[in-house]
Amino acid sequence: MTALACTICELHAESTFTIEGMDCREEVAMIERRFKNLPGLEDFSADLMGRRLHVKYDAAKLSASAIAAAVADAGMRAWLEHEEPVAVWEQSAKRGRLLLAASGCALAGGLLAGVLHAPAPVGPLLFAVSVATGVPVTMRKAWHAIWLRSLDINVLMLVAAAGAIVLGQWSEAAAVVFLFAVAQALEARTLERARTAVSALMDLTPTEALVRGEAGEQRLTVDLVTPGMIIVVKPGEKFPLDGEVVAGASAVNQAPVTGESLPVDKEPGDDVFAGTINGRGALDVRVTRLRRDTTLARIIHLVERAQAQRAPAQTFVERFARVYTPSVIALAIVLAVAPPLFFGAQWQTWVYRALVLLVVSCPCALVISTPVSIVAALAGAARQGVLIKGGVHLERAARVRCIAFDKTGTLTCGAPEVVDVVALNGMQARAIVALAASVEQRSEHPIARAIVRYAASVDIAVPAGQDVAALAGCGAEGRVSGASVVLGNHRLFEERHLCSPAIHRRLEEMSASGRTPVLVARDGEAVGIIAVADRPREEGRDALDLLRRQGIESLVMLTGDSHGTAKAIAAELGVDEFRAELMPADKVAVVDELRRRFGSVAMVGDGVNDAPALASADVGIVMGAVGSDAALETADVALMADELLKIPYAFRLSRQTVRNIKMNLAISLVMKAAFVAAAIAGVATLWMAVMADTGASVIVIANALRLLRAR
Repeated sequence: MTALACTICELHAESTFTIEGMDCREEVAMIERRFKNLPGLEDFSADLMGRRLHVKYDAAKLSASAIAAAVADAGMRAWLEHEEPVAVWEQSAKRGRLLLAASGCALAGGLLAGVLHAPAPVGPLLFAVSVATGVPVTMRKAWHAIWLRSLDINVLMLVAAAGAIVLGQWSEAAAVVFLFAVAQALEARTLERARTAVSALMDLTPTEALVRGEAGEQRLTVDLVTPGMIIVVKPGEKFPLDGEVVAGASAVNQAPVTGESLPVDKEPGDDVFAGTINGRGALDVRVTRLRRDTTLARIIHLVERAQAQRAPAQTFVERFARVYTPSVIALAIVLAVAPPLFFGAQWQTWVYRALVLLVVSCPCALVISTPVSIVAALAGAARQGVLIKGGVHLERAARVRCIAFDKTGTLTCGAPEVVDVVALNGMQARAIVALAASVEQRSEHPIARAIVRYAASVDIAVPAGQDVAALAGCGAEGRVSGASVVLGNHRLFEERHLCSPAIHRRLEEMSASGRTPVLVARDGEAVGIIAVADRPREEGRDALDLLRRQGIESLVMLTGDSHGTAKAIAAELGVDEFRAELMPADKVAVVDELRRRFGSVAMVGDGVNDAPALASADVGIVMGAVGSDAALETADVALMADELLKIPYAFRLSRQTVRNIKMNLAISLVMKAAFVAAAIAGVATLWMAVMADTGASVIVIANALRLLRAR
């Protein structure tokens, strides 16, 4: 769907247009035909589901108004995406509804006249009125198609209605025109629901913000609010923009953006996101991003860009449709001519059958079956806090048989916790923790913070430490209540001759179980060991079990940690296998090896060191991508919250989507095949063919919309 690129572009420009009336692949083809010889056009691509046209052109030779005029030649209306459309659509839609109602009333009157045996001219006259009031929209679209040398569904319907009139079948002609108009209106309404699924995300953000300034508080439209301004978000209100809390505390419902099931506590220094919902406390927030740059706006942009990409199934269907339609038209011509010429059959009978065949020849339902499923799935996933970058990744995820997980921050919490305290030489466990926390309470080291958090969680009083000094790479020392306290690793205690055979045995046990020991000494005597470990996520085992039930054959954990630590975490989570002491390049090699064994492989990670493996995998999934520009842009799938249970959801959705696409294709092909056979056999009538053609489109769209509610 591209035009020839110009060799020299004097003034390169790019514009995105909204296209009113672009509802079928045939209409995209008409735009392509009209654009083929447009001077100054460099390239263009059409997004059927989004009703958008992205055009690259030489602004010295071609203008936006000329592009809009070219689209008008194809029977559609175009305006720049950021502009308001000319307000004629409502009037046109209202006039169309009135004509449709008149057509239906006239058709009903004609049928009633036949039942009541009214005078001969009454019935045909009413049917003629029904045709005249129901055909204008179809005739206008058919005229544009013929002018651009295209045979779309509107031309075929017009030919069928005209043929029925020539054959004296006025009731058939009226039924064809009216039912086609009704089905087209129903199809457009159903398709519009799919189109608005993503744009509805934008409704999550309020249009105004309460800004606090020198003059007091005032409400401004969010487009006027700039980074650095302070906004006030009252209890129960939605956050209009991304920002940082500067005053107040509250629990915030982030489900609209991240899909998290529970509110998240926010206090000064924490980030908040546009579209999320404030809890019971008022918050003062310093704005950090413009409206167009918020996390939610970027999510919407990426989903819209994703829905414009063609999935492999969609590309195949469009290639098939290009062969199917001309083949059926050729068959219709043969069906109309061959039996009368070669077998002496009645012309009227076989021309009628050919007209029925023409009606069912348009592949709209077939072409729309895949993109509408993809768009519904992408929109549904975005609502659940799962951002999938396009139909190609959705289809690939359905084929995944092996998933490789990074350990730290993905399968585990990513922060060390105190898991055990071993008392030595008569010291109480609580006293050991108090000594360690006293020395570590001002340290920013992750293990030090874990000890301080643990002391607070079990209500241990922590006296102030004096003369505290860090021992680089080993630990720390200081004085607590007059006693000399040292804590650190095994090497430090060996250097200071504080170890014993009993301590060595304890350290070996901890190392085997994947725990990191912190030794504590008071006045030159070892008094205890605090075991610290990065704990698996609570939902980790449940998530892995769900993945197995969904057909994943192998779950592999990759980590740069030691073999002992990896073995302990792997056993606790129940992964099928693990690889330890890996560098980033080693993870890539493991992904390649897994692909040779299992076929399609997904990689789940959360950090920069996972990026090479994420890129190497067939599907790369990033955990907790809220606020991370790099993760949102580079991952195939981004989970907006650190919830492992979103991974089974993503794979479940991918399989549901592929099943939905196959079901839609089967519905379209079976209905087409059945009515082609019925048309040749003379069983189907024209109005039945109309119902079959446009009815199939409505059925596949309605079936695809179920993916919006998939869980």
